[in-house]
Amino acid sequence: MTSSIEIRALSASHEISDLLSDILIEVVANGGSVSFMHPLDRGTARTFWDKALAAADRDERIILGAWDGGILIGTVTLLLDCPPNQPHRAEIAKLMTCLSCRRRGVATALMRAAENSALNRARTLLTLDTAAEDGASGLYEKLGFVLAGVIPDYALKPHGGLTATMIYWKRIGAAVENTAASGGIIQSNRQ
Repeated sequence: MTSSIEIRALSASHEISDLLSDILIEVVANGGSVSFMHPLDRGTARTFWDKALAAADRDERIILGAWDGGILIGTVTLLLDCPPNQPHRAEIAKLMTCLSCRRRGVATALMRAAENSALNRARTLLTLDTAAEDGASGLYEKLGFVLAGVIPDYALKPHGGLTATMIYWKRIGAAVENTAASGGIIQSNRQ
């Protein structure tokens, strides 16, 4: 059902920031735990996306957008700006789909595109977190992410109350090939 959906990297512009702000405000208003509280005002959403898009322009992250024709219907961010001892890792953040476009494979298409973008940057480990209540854990597990653990009372839900956070990881590319070649045993180069 995703045949008409096009995924592409987004660059800073007033129009893109406004479209992303619309999605963020809608997701937060409907209980999505993406670091913001309800009600989320347009200025705060716009400031967030302006800064995020500027970071993308500096190559510190990749912000992907899912388009259905000329309409932005979803987004995901791949955070690339990791500490010097983690050049092989990237983090998935802010996976969001417009409510009217859910259950069409948009989130799956965005996640696959993010994984491909990570591979193109020689990243072999992806991490992410999601709210334990009403989060996307089922999607992430279906896509091969492994639950590392759950942190209780990690964040406030957009309408109040605490929720736990589930931490996930996934090896991709060469890391998967190396693990498979070693019979599932993770090899260490330590002497």
